[in-house]
Amino acid sequence: MSNSTPQALICVANEGNEVSLQLWKIYKTLRDDDARSEGMVRVIDESGEDYLFPEENFVPIELPRQVRRPFERAVREQRQASASPPAPVRSKRAVSAAVKRVKRA
Repeated sequence: MSNSTPQALICVANEGNEVSLQLWKIYKTLRDDDARSEGMVRVIDESGEDYLFPEENFVPIELPRQVRRPFERAVREQRQASASPPAPVRSKRAVSAAVKRVKRA
C-alpha cells in the first residue's frame, strides 16, 4: 500500500479472522502509522470496533464521491450501535413479579 492511509479497503483474505472479516467486504480504515510500519492496518471490523489486521489481507480502494458520505455515515452508525450498552434483560420471573405487584395495588 502507499504511504497515505486509504479511506477504504476490500478484504481479499480472512484466514484466521473469519468471524471479524468478510471476504470482498469494504472496510473503513483508521490511520495508525505504528501499525503500518509493522505491516498491519487498523480497520473497523464486523463488531464496529477497530482492530489491527495484516495489510496483505486487503486491497486499498478509492470510493466514488457519491458513496463517501453514505459509507462514512454507515460506519459511524455501526460504531455507535456497538458502543451502546445493551438493554437490560429481564427474566420472566422478574416480569411476572412486577405484574403481580401492579395487580395487587
